[in-house]
Amino acid sequence: MTIDVKRWADRYVAQWNEPDPATRTALVRELWAPDGVQVLVDPPQAIREAAADLAFPVPPLEVRGHDALDARVARAYEMFVAPGEHVFEVAGEASLLLQNVVAIRWSMVSTRTREAVGGGLDILALDGDGRVRTDHQFIGVS
Repeated sequence: MTIDVKRWADRYVAQWNEPDPATRTALVRELWAPDGVQVLVDPPQAIREAAADLAFPVPPLEVRGHDALDARVARAYEMFVAPGEHVFEVAGEASLLLQNVVAIRWSMVSTRTREAVGGGLDILALDGDGRVRTDHQFIGVS
């Protein structure tokens, strides 16, 4: 499998910015394997504290499958992009770590100031068709 890493990273980030629900759903189905999974490796502090209060270890947060991934991408769009305050962008160059493993650094950028106000790193393992099988997302990684 040969992939154009820059093009792939641009398409991956584009799904998070897509305003049209039907197009966004089509992107999710195109980019993700049917049983693809996204794991938020380091959940937000409030979730870590709530788990600790219940004497549970910090749980990884994950969504699996097209419907759950579509809901996840839609919710991120609704929270961060739809209000017009932010947009997601590829930050730096995406890297091909192994034949089927891609690293994408991204930023959440203020539409007003064009400054990065958040960001992270996604490590994507692709299946034989070039679709995301697993996505380990690290938020806050520069």
